[in-house]
Amino acid sequence: MNTSASTTTFTNTDTNPAPSALLPAPLAGRTALVTGGSRGIGAATALRLARDGADVALTYVNREDAAKEVVRAVEAMGRRAVALRADSADADGAAEAVERTAEALGRLDVLVNNAGVGLLGPLDGFSVADVDRVLAVNVRGVFLTARAAAARMTDGGRIITVGSCMALRVPGPGGTLYAMSKAALVGLTRALARELGGRGITANIVHPGPIDTDMNPADGPYADGQAAMTALGRFGRAEEVAATVAHLASAAYDTGAEFSVDGGHAA
Repeated sequence: MNTSASTTTFTNTDTNPAPSALLPAPLAGRTALVTGGSRGIGAATALRLARDGADVALTYVNREDAAKEVVRAVEAMGRRAVALRADSADADGAAEAVERTAEALGRLDVLVNNAGVGLLGPLDGFSVADVDRVLAVNVRGVFLTARAAAARMTDGGRIITVGSCMALRVPGPGGTLYAMSKAALVGLTRALARELGGRGITANIVHPGPIDTDMNPADGPYADGQAAMTALGRFGRAEEVAATVAHLASAAYDTGAEFSVDGGHAA
């Protein structure tokens, strides 16, 4: 399942055509922050938002080379980009990433909470440190980043969180910690929608299913079983998740909602 990991190859395989040169880009003049944006779903999202007209900041922890590659790809589209080293497990760092984005790019209109960690295993196999780490990144970091972004955004901003199909359906053992952390984001999203709706700020969550990444490849040892759990019988692509995120970044009347990009995993 999606653990927010990914590849760093940036060939555009999105099946949706690029916006017509005769039409304004839907995110022109907007600035976005994508946490965990150096690889996989995060990188694909950063590129898609840039293609739709946004300047993009992205955070990374260890893969500075991958982050810089995404920055170069965004800049090649004529957009501004910046890579920020920030660990979502660091309570101060989560909020600081928002401020650093606004300082570097002048404003913040769209937050994509993508950074996350996946830890699967038997219930009795998790240490307290394991629990603390997963909740620090997947829940606390998302809350703190969203809170900082809401304070920085002008009215009409967008908060989009990447959840997981396992927040909706856990098909087997081993997912207690990860599923718990992602399910918490559903409640957060709904509450944010209510709290920020008066300012025209929307909050939504996207649930990816099995997505082809470097840590969960479509040809990996567990891939056949995961693909069989979907109605379409295949893994998704990071670009397919990014397309839904991009829609929500420009949509004005979707809020407090869950969007599954899971090939029918929850069907």
